[in-house]
Amino acid sequence: MARKISGRNAGTRRAASDEVRGKDVYRPSRDEILRYIAENPDRSGKRDIAKAFALKNDDRIWLKHLLRELQDEGLLEKSRKRLTRAGALPHVAVLDIFGRDAEGTLLARASEQPDGAIVAIKLSRGGNGPTPGVGDRVLAKTFAVEDHVDDNEPAYTARVMKIFEKRSDTALGIFRILKDGTFRIEPVERRQPELVIEKDYQNGAKDGDLVEVVPERASRYGLPRAKVVSVLGSLTNEKAVSMIAIHAHDIPHIFPTDVIAEAEAVKPATLDGKREDWRELPLVTIDPADAKDHDDAVYAVADTDEKNPGGFIVTVAIADVAAYVRPGTALDHEALKRGNSVYFPDRVVPMLPERISNDLCSLREGVDRPALAVRMTFSAEGRKVRHAFHRIMMRSSARLAYPQAQAAIDGVPDDKTGPILETILKPLWAAYDALKRGRDSRQPLELDLPERKILLKPDGTVDRVIVPDRLDAHKLIEEFMIQANVAAAETLENKKQKLVYRIHDGPSLAKQESLREFLQTIGLSLARGAEMRPAQFNGILERVRGEDNEQLVNEVVLRSQSQAEYNPDNIGHFGLNLRRYAHFTSPIRRYADLIVHRALIGSLGLGAGGLTPAEEARLEEIAGLISQTERRAMAAERETVDRLVAGFLAERVDETFDARISGVVKAGLFVQLPQYGADGFIPVSSLGDDYYHFDEAARALFGERSGKGYQLADRVEVKLVEIAPLAGAMRFEMLTEPKPLPGSKRSFHKTKGQRTRARASQPRRGPRGRR
Repeated sequence: MARKISGRNAGTRRAASDEVRGKDVYRPSRDEILRYIAENPDRSGKRDIAKAFALKNDDRIWLKHLLRELQDEGLLEKSRKRLTRAGALPHVAVLDIFGRDAEGTLLARASEQPDGAIVAIKLSRGGNGPTPGVGDRVLAKTFAVEDHVDDNEPAYTARVMKIFEKRSDTALGIFRILKDGTFRIEPVERRQPELVIEKDYQNGAKDGDLVEVVPERASRYGLPRAKVVSVLGSLTNEKAVSMIAIHAHDIPHIFPTDVIAEAEAVKPATLDGKREDWRELPLVTIDPADAKDHDDAVYAVADTDEKNPGGFIVTVAIADVAAYVRPGTALDHEALKRGNSVYFPDRVVPMLPERISNDLCSLREGVDRPALAVRMTFSAEGRKVRHAFHRIMMRSSARLAYPQAQAAIDGVPDDKTGPILETILKPLWAAYDALKRGRDSRQPLELDLPERKILLKPDGTVDRVIVPDRLDAHKLIEEFMIQANVAAAETLENKKQKLVYRIHDGPSLAKQESLREFLQTIGLSLARGAEMRPAQFNGILERVRGEDNEQLVNEVVLRSQSQAEYNPDNIGHFGLNLRRYAHFTSPIRRYADLIVHRALIGSLGLGAGGLTPAEEARLEEIAGLISQTERRAMAAERETVDRLVAGFLAERVDETFDARISGVVKAGLFVQLPQYGADGFIPVSSLGDDYYHFDEAARALFGERSGKGYQLADRVEVKLVEIAPLAGAMRFEMLTEPKPLPGSKRSFHKTKGQRTRARASQPRRGPRGRR
């Protein structure tokens, strides 16, 4: 595959010593490197490429420089320490099948192309199972077509790993009674047509109700008809709003009969020969005050070993879900389909039925419960010395809420925390002090972005949005869980056991360069060339702490980060600055954790419920599925909050609000109302009689004549002028005058795509829902 190159002509990067020796070396051409990466997406790291071409010593240095040049030229992109052709599909992708070619081969496109471009893909199905068809959504392995030159031909082939279940034949809509007394279904999605309902098929629905309908066969004339099959509630009720997101994202929310029957038939776990009796250990749960399930408990004590002065022994116990949810069962199949629990302000769509999640696997106070525990020994400086996993029977000695535990440590104990303050709580906080020193030494990414929580009224509508206090009690549990997750990954690696890692790649070169350009506009610098570390971002964040642009910089650094995901191939976790990390601590609500539990049980010989060979062979597929369900849940949760707040503000059109600019694009500004956590849009056409230019590096819009404008994170005053509650969309007008910004004196080139003309007299656009 490689071409022969003499030492005399090896290139400017070849070491002089090789030229003197006249040694012949083999170095691949640029095209050969690019072809190899396209054909071998699983083995496209720098070491893999060097091994494939038998490159050693100085040749590896040459390869490193060549790969950097190819990245700088935009021919390669780095992802998870692997190199890919620019714009290439991931090796495992979710695809939508949209048609067939002349030969009948199925064609598909990636369902999540960042630039919205359609990619045609030939599909082939290996092995047994259902055959995919047009309209199906599938999870597939993709392979680049060798020597692809014709843009009209598919650039990839794919092997289908999983066919997602099709959307049911029901639809959601708002029941409306028109002035003439007829009934209509107002769609909640743009692509859904308006439907007619006959009086006999009203099924008790009232005007404004959110209903589920079954469309009937469309007639040749008039609107299509439908039947109301269930009334989900009034649109003014928050539960109806969350149901829109559940339906729009195909989130399974009703457990099948066989799954419920299986859950109800489960018998409580017993103290058998493989399970240790730890019921006398005073483990405690510390959770939100409104938590319904409790899947983790903690305990800490000072280490009495003279070889570890000032050290601590920390125990983390996690509900043993694997004792009840066995591979291949109906419970297991449904849990994998859901992937994770989905949390809305009013409800939870659980991964497991309540019999499992809220009963048998909830670590209730004073009740025997099976658990998988890890006992970790730390030095006084927070360095983990050793750890060991155990399968146990435990009995929680106390159920505490975060504020309750924190108040006790702050000197205000109550009847429950007072008796355990000295024996349980203070040792926990002392151990956390040690672990915090270890965390500070590790230097994970420390972004300061407050999280908001919607509080509801008794009728389910929005009361207010708050920013909960970030307590040491939260940080303690968070750090204990992180260490338990690390211990799980380390144990499985030592046992040579395959697993699903939680990985987080560093920022791409493109995002690094974008961040670098932005920082230059505010007088800060970011080193180029060196491999990024969280500490470099923390240094930037520390420099702006307390400054006017602190919030702005935190936002931009956040947007420069990659998205975490699940993968059987480990690249580490950039944000936490950890070499190996796996989710272990929440098997009630995340399927990834259940897989890790099974892997630990099997590799450590802890009894029944271990990872099966069939599961191990499907880890890549499982990782792809649960990464997709996680993204689905995040989108549904975000859209529900948007609809909720839009509905709450529907009666406040023409009012003014304090806002912060949360996004800048050529078309205008996205603004967020901090008091509600809601987003809206300001079209550039309403910004005034000036020519506005979008400066991507500065995240700003500048007026050409005035040199003034608006920038990401600016605090402004806005007026609400239009709202579409069903879409969760709001449109605002800017009331704050533009201000001089760094770089506003620059010369603008009036080329196509750079200049945006904004005149107050232009017609305004409709509301835009989200960026």
